[in-house]
Amino acid sequence: MNPHITVITLGVDDLERSLLFYRDGLGLPTKGIVGQEFEHGAVAFFDLQAGVKLAIWNRKDIAYDTKISQSAPSPTEFTIGHNVGSKEDVDRVMEQARKANATITVPPHDTFWGGYSGYFQDPDGHLWEIVWNPNMEG
Repeated sequence: MNPHITVITLGVDDLERSLLFYRDGLGLPTKGIVGQEFEHGAVAFFDLQAGVKLAIWNRKDIAYDTKISQSAPSPTEFTIGHNVGSKEDVDRVMEQARKANATITVPPHDTFWGGYSGYFQDPDGHLWEIVWNPNMEG
């Protein structure tokens, strides 16, 4: 397998609510909800770095498409890491998320490994870590 990820899709319960969070709250660029003409097809894509997109799709539609029964979500299944260039950038993004009504689970803090990070949850409970790692470019 060539490790080249192009889309990360998050299952959501309310597509409009999640669109507002990511587009208006976090400022991610998008063309909005597309595919509404198809049963189980409504989805929104957000541009991340070159060649990578974030998608939001109704959980029930993911269950239908994958032929897997929908189960209770667990926020600790995975996290999305967003590396930034400084401690101040961590604070800025965390504040932007707070203003967008994210749930701050861990406020920005110095980490045991020498970095600085905080966690928030989007409206569907997905965990984002905003992190400055002095050993990694942001």
